[in-house]
Formats: sequence, C-alpha cells, structure tokens
Amino acid sequence: MPDLSFHVGEVQAMPNAAVPTIAARLHITNAIANEAIQSIVLNCQLQLQPLGRPYSAAEEARLLDLFGERERWGQTMKPLHWMNLVAKVPPFTGETTLDLPLPCSLDFDVAANKYFYGLERGAITIDVMFSGTVFYADEHGAMRIAQIPWDREARFLLPVETWRQAIDAHYPESAWLRLPRETFDRLYQYKVRCGIPMWPQVLNQLLDAAGQNDPVEEDLTRGVAQ
Repeated sequence: MPDLSFHVGEVQAMPNAAVPTIAARLHITNAIANEAIQSIVLNCQLQLQPLGRPYSAAEEARLLDLFGERERWGQTMKPLHWMNLVAKVPPFTGETTLDLPLPCSLDFDVAANKYFYGLERGAITIDVMFSGTVFYADEHGAMRIAQIPWDREARFLLPVETWRQAIDAHYPESAWLRLPRETFDRLYQYKVRCGIPMWPQVLNQLLDAAGQNDPVEEDLTRGVAQ
C-alpha cells in the first residue's frame, strides 16, 4: 500500500497563463520505492498562515478591514482559506514532480485576496492539506485503490513579489472592484453628468470631495514614506 509524502519546492509566476497563475513545484515520494503508482486524483486545500511574520505600518493600515486593530490580532488573525484544487498525477514509481497551478484573482470579496493585496514585501506561509485516491499495482500486478490519509500536509513560503508578478502580468498597476449594478449605474450617471472622461478621475473626485484628512489614507501615506 502506498505511503506518500509531499513537499512543495520552487514557486514562480506564470506570465503566459490565461489568468494570473502561480506554479508551485510539488514533489511526491512513495516510501514503497518499487510500487507502481498508476495515477492519483489529488485534492489540495491551501490555507494562508498570517501569524508569525512582521507587518509594516502601511500593511497594518491595509489589513484593518481584515483583522482590525493590531492589538486584537492575537484573536482575529486566523488561518485564511485560499483555494481548493484537484490535480491528476500521472504514473510513477518511487517519486515524481509536477506543477500545481494556483490561480490568483483580485476579487476583494475574498479574504485571502485582501490579505495578499495588503502586503508590501516578504513571504507568506502556505499550508497545503492533501487527500484523494491512489490507483496502484500490488506485488502481483493487480490493480488496487487506496485513500490518502488526512494527515498528509506540506508547508511552503510564497514571496509576495511572486504573487504581484502573477497579477501584474495581466493587470499591471491595476485593481478590480466589483459593484452592484445599481451602484455602478449611479457612478456612471455621475461620470456622464460631470463630463469626466476616465473612471479613475471619477473616483478621485469623489474621494477628494469626501475630504483629504481620512485617517486610514494618512496611515497608508505615512507607512509608504517610512
């Protein structure tokens, strides 16, 4: 019966992917070295571990919506679910490697994306929990099926810059904001009525009208300057 272990090595942005994507190099080793694995249907659950890394003042301001004030982080800063994905592992004996494609997005309704966007530099600890089904041949050549134990995990570091490279390959110097249609219609009518040609000018004008002394904006500016 297969005894599989998992390790994630190099991670890098895939600039030519159809959507922003990071490739994580997954190494799989079977402790039963001469056992022929026919295939694996591999389920992967990825979680971000925000605790245990330093945060700048600017990052603290950006993460306010996610975790609240810094003094509350001990209670509010919990692991964040990133994604679930399924990988098909081809036949191998002993060990094999494959790239796990990790699609990224700028959907700010997702907590993990808020966290990525809030960081300036450094690396993020990612935990991967594995499960799934292994199809293999026993010592007599008969086909067998086994389940991957739920305790199989791997941990790796994802540089913030790698995530940013994946996003910038598709959305350079941009961010996306999803709005209810009614809100968008009001913004569009305001844009037309005021004769404003570009959407950034619309939002900047509204922000300026709301006041220049927004405390969060001041914290962000001060943190960047530092």
